[in-house]
Amino acid sequence: MSIARQVASRSTCMRRNVGCVVVLGKRIVSTGYNGAPSGIRHCEEVGCLRQSEGIPSGERHELCRGLHAEQNAIIQAALYGVALEGGTLYCTHRPCALCTKMIINAGIKRVVFIEGYPDELAEDLVKESGLIMERVKNEIAG
Repeated sequence: MSIARQVASRSTCMRRNVGCVVVLGKRIVSTGYNGAPSGIRHCEEVGCLRQSEGIPSGERHELCRGLHAEQNAIIQAALYGVALEGGTLYCTHRPCALCTKMIINAGIKRVVFIEGYPDELAEDLVKESGLIMERVKNEIAG
């Protein structure tokens, strides 16, 4: 989890810094943090529409110019031809519904996180899919 926190330090989000690490067989195979797509100006430069419109966390994700840390980790793995099936995803925050769907389809079997995230649909998807979701209270997780 300390590596996920370190990855989160690269975040360019003005609201929340999130980091993610995907592990297969005790090896880190992908990382991601929340921020704008490659070549696109970051929210730090242009401002945050969600913040200026007062949109609460867990709602209207489509209005954000950034990608979530989990999305970036999955995309990075795909970009470099790395399969994530059977892996464990360590994330500083609980994944939202969109990220949960991507995690399920990527074949990731376990998610370990520290901070909660308000998304009832994500919780329902986890229950139905059998994805193992584990909240830890400190940075030491195995």
